[in-house]
Amino acid sequence: MTKNQDHMKSHIMELPRLIEIGEKNIEDFGRFLNSLSKPKKVSLISGINVQKNLRQKIEESLELRKIDFIWHISKDNQIRSLNQIQKDVQEDDSDLIVGIGGGRSVDTAKLISYNLGKPFVSLPTAASHDGMASPFVSIKSDKPHSIVASAPMGVFVDIDVIKKAPTKLLASGCGDLIANIIAVEDWKLGHKKKNEYYGRYAADLAMMSAKIVMENSSEFAEKGLDARVIVEGLISAGVASCIAGSSRPCSGAEHLFSHALDKIAPGVGLHGEKCGIGSIMMAKLQGQDWEKIAKTLKDVGAPTTAKQIGLNPDEIIKALTIAQELRPERYTILKEIKMIEETALDLAKSTKII
Repeated sequence: MTKNQDHMKSHIMELPRLIEIGEKNIEDFGRFLNSLSKPKKVSLISGINVQKNLRQKIEESLELRKIDFIWHISKDNQIRSLNQIQKDVQEDDSDLIVGIGGGRSVDTAKLISYNLGKPFVSLPTAASHDGMASPFVSIKSDKPHSIVASAPMGVFVDIDVIKKAPTKLLASGCGDLIANIIAVEDWKLGHKKKNEYYGRYAADLAMMSAKIVMENSSEFAEKGLDARVIVEGLISAGVASCIAGSSRPCSGAEHLFSHALDKIAPGVGLHGEKCGIGSIMMAKLQGQDWEKIAKTLKDVGAPTTAKQIGLNPDEIIKALTIAQELRPERYTILKEIKMIEETALDLAKSTKII
């Protein structure tokens, strides 16, 4: 490299330091935190129901290790609510922030951790998407989107807790994993068309997580979903994003479609469910086997039509036409298609989404 040549842009990977997956191991949470950083005081962020169900076991575990704690309730992902919890957590003067829940609470802890410069630990109670181990947060505003925050210092999973959550949450997690098939193809497209950075290791890791679901879907249909397999896949997908330094390996046109639905029909359908039906349609646009993806989603019990989620045809059409506008800088297959209403209608009908 000559003196006048530009240096390569730095690529930063922030990875979880410790991940524990067990069964009926929630009583070990205090030990887990001690092995991470020996905190004297922690801020615990959870929803009301999660706190009610797990409070006693978590508190006993922390008290056994002489770790002080303060609880905070996460009600939604609105900016105003996040700011209030952040203010309260800052006053705790704790060493560590813990997000306990299915998604919202983990996201809240993740963002506050990033803003306050304090480490955080993820304790997921449901496996509905890959946010449990990723550095990205979903924010609800006029333009629903994901932003980069902190990767968890540690991820602690009690499979028994995950199993007690509604089965549809695990099925949604499968939808979020299958979305990686679309996302990686879009990432390759961005690299080809815009010379965007593409990392094969992160891409292959994300694809492996998706393929494990695809390859086991028939068995899942016969014997039921394997919570541990899905959790490990979601954690691996989150780590893939950590390695990539962006959400690229796990978020493409199908996620833009999901975010568009968040804007058009807020609160309808789970994130992974919307990514799943988005993956069916985007697979067809990419020339991939969309029918295989649809079969896999059906096998795991995830929706394959708009009606199953509670969405009407007009909402699907509108979401398809505005999806790319939500992140114009992200190159996806939707950049290659003029997605007018007629095109969107044909795509949704031909893939049996509507």
